[in-house]
Amino acid sequence: MTEVLIGMLSGIVSGTGMGGGTILIFLLSFMLGVEQHVAQATNLIFFIPTAIVAIIVNLKNKNIDIKLAILISVFGILGAIIGANISIHIDVGILRKCFGVFLAMITINEIYSIFKLYQNEYKNDKNKRK
Repeated sequence: MTEVLIGMLSGIVSGTGMGGGTILIFLLSFMLGVEQHVAQATNLIFFIPTAIVAIIVNLKNKNIDIKLAILISVFGILGAIIGANISIHIDVGILRKCFGVFLAMITINEIYSIFKLYQNEYKNDKNKRK
């Protein structure tokens, strides 16, 4: 049952474009005790069908810049090849710490973005009152 809930939650987050894989890796590692390398590889398989569904929906809604997507995809594939080869040779403990730093960076960025949004709304609201 836990696996079903993890899959659903990750799929929902993936469908919104926010990176369900990050949540999937975290949940597999910490809730199910899956080794980091296995969790990250599982995420890659999980990503294929969820990405296909998201692509179909977003193409249908004309939300994709095809030229930009192709350019990013080509270099993303090259980066994935390099990254996969690097991760195979990294100790699990170091890989886990790198993933933790990555999550911390995302968290800090999101908090900063929310803070800036709140700050801009406050300034706009203050200017409307004048």
